[in-house]
Amino acid sequence: MTADYPKMIVPVDHTEPVPRRVRAMLNGRTVLDTTRAVYVWEGPNYPQYYIPAADLDPALVVDEDHVQQLKRGSARRIGLRAGDQDRPAAGRIYTDGPVEGLARLDWDALDAWFEEDEEVFVHPRNPYSRVDALRSTRTVRVSLDGVTLAESASPVMVFETGLPTRYYLNRTDVDFTHLEASPTRTSCPYKGRTSDYWSVRIGAAVHQDLAWAYTFPTAALLPIAGLVSFYNEKVDIHLDGRPLDRPVTHFS
Repeated sequence: MTADYPKMIVPVDHTEPVPRRVRAMLNGRTVLDTTRAVYVWEGPNYPQYYIPAADLDPALVVDEDHVQQLKRGSARRIGLRAGDQDRPAAGRIYTDGPVEGLARLDWDALDAWFEEDEEVFVHPRNPYSRVDALRSTRTVRVSLDGVTLAESASPVMVFETGLPTRYYLNRTDVDFTHLEASPTRTSCPYKGRTSDYWSVRIGAAVHQDLAWAYTFPTAALLPIAGLVSFYNEKVDIHLDGRPLDRPVTHFS
C-alpha cells in the first residue's frame, strides 16, 4: 500500500512572519518588495501572503474607493495599474482588525511572485510542507489495462507532504508507443511548471493526461529534471514486484 503522509494542519487564521524576501511583478514593474510579509492561513492547507501596505509601490496602486466589511476587519479595495496593464479589484488593504495595515493581493492579479530570487507558482509554499526527491534502486513498473507503460530500476522517488509517493522514471524506461503528447501544462508551488504532459492510448481508448515531466524544476527538485511520472491514482504500479493500491486524492 502506498504510504499516506497526512497534511500538517494549521489552524485557520493562524499567522506567522515570513522569513523570506517576497516580491511580485506586473508588466515588468515591481508591485511589492518586502521582508515583512506575514503568512495568514485562511484555510488549513497552505497560507496566503499578507503584505505591509507601505511595501506596495504607491504609483501602481489604484484606490477603488470601495470599503468592504470582511471577516478580518474593514478593508479598502484596490486595483493595480502598470503601464497599459490594468488589474481591477486586485486586492484589499485592511484598515482595522487583526491584520490592520496589511494588503492581501489576489495571486493571479500579478504576473509573477518570488521568494528571494526563486519564482513561486500557484500559491505560497506552506512552511510545514516538505518535498524530497530521493534516488532509488527499487524496481517500479507502471501499467494500465494489463499493458506495461514503464519499468525502471533507477527511479527518483518524490515524497511530498499530503500526497502519495511519486515515481519519476528515465525516459528510456518509458514505452512512448502508448503515449500521446498533450497540450496540458500545470504548475506546482514546490516543483515549478511542467514542460510536458502525455495521454495514454491503449487500443481505441485514450486516457487523458496520465503522465508529465518537468524539464526545469525548482532547484530543490533538480533530480526529477526530464524524468517522467504517472498519476498513481489512475495507473497500476508495482514496487519491487508488489502491487500498490491506487491512492485516493483530489487527482483521482
